[in-house]
Amino acid sequence: MIKSQFPALDKELMLARLVPPSGVSRVLIDTDTANEIDDQFALAWALLSPDRMTVEAVTAEPFSFAHHRKGLLETEQAIEKNKAVNEHLVGGFQGWVKRLHAEGRRAEELEFVNPDRGMELSYLEIERIYDKLGMASDGKIFRGATEYMTAADKPVHSDAVDVIIDCAKSGSTPLYIAALGCVTNIASAILRAPEIRENIVVVWTSAYPSHAPHSNRPSLNLVQDIHASRIIFDSGVPHVYLPGYHVGAQLKISLPEMEQHISKSGAIGEYLFHLYKNNPLHKMFAIKDTPRRTWVIWDIINIAWLINPDWVPSTLTTSPVLDSELYWQKEPSRHLMREAHDVQRDEIFLHMYDALATAN
Repeated sequence: MIKSQFPALDKELMLARLVPPSGVSRVLIDTDTANEIDDQFALAWALLSPDRMTVEAVTAEPFSFAHHRKGLLETEQAIEKNKAVNEHLVGGFQGWVKRLHAEGRRAEELEFVNPDRGMELSYLEIERIYDKLGMASDGKIFRGATEYMTAADKPVHSDAVDVIIDCAKSGSTPLYIAALGCVTNIASAILRAPEIRENIVVVWTSAYPSHAPHSNRPSLNLVQDIHASRIIFDSGVPHVYLPGYHVGAQLKISLPEMEQHISKSGAIGEYLFHLYKNNPLHKMFAIKDTPRRTWVIWDIINIAWLINPDWVPSTLTTSPVLDSELYWQKEPSRHLMREAHDVQRDEIFLHMYDALATAN
């Protein structure tokens, strides 16, 4: 059994925090908004849903794809030497390299931002979403960590950490933290002020279901900061786990749907449509024939659960251990968490379409 460095929360309190929300929830959104295009949809939808949530703050997370560089370069070298390729990335480094080569590009030519730049770009993108919605962002958005945690007991200090702690302590009802990327800010806040675990519910999307027999290495949200990820599963904080693979991955949207249901929704609709047609990951991953492909809008799953938990069916289970190879290990004696196992895709998108239409 893995013993937590944190004292366990009262069982009745834990059960109460893991009951799905009703009414208007207090929400803080922690987001790597410039990472790709899904967080922009999630943030806009949340801000346009005041009947279901009050967004008290939005904090910028660091992000970087630089952890892919080593595997990508090694795969390229193996291909060129006709050696076997050991894959762990969903979709495969091998396919990525071959797509790059088909365009006359090499893996070494790819440029990845560092976490500090990723955070700053996300902060600026949060500002842009507020602007497209015609909403004031003063006093609402905050910069987060500029690096990942270097050890399990070393928080990364930032304005975001201070805000998470302050918001957690300021209300008479629980603060739901919608975590849309790596959890450096949230884990650092828990390390600095472990007492906030009584007042928060972390709603995080990442990785595989806790019963899946796969390494979680492909999950960007989980793998960037392993120390922070383990804190979310080990600290006993009330946690609603929304797996990306198999569950959030169902939240796909197509170009015709974007044209029909989102592009005409005022300035924010025009911008989301622009992002869809100019997805930075299409270029990075050398993806072709994009007009006929769908794209996963992963992170709207957090907002969907907060608006209507029935759209994201879930059950109580024990929090898994994330082992050294990033596989899940289940221990029945561990504390509880809530885990999603499905989504009602159409109901989620219909509500998001309607919310965006109010921005006209």
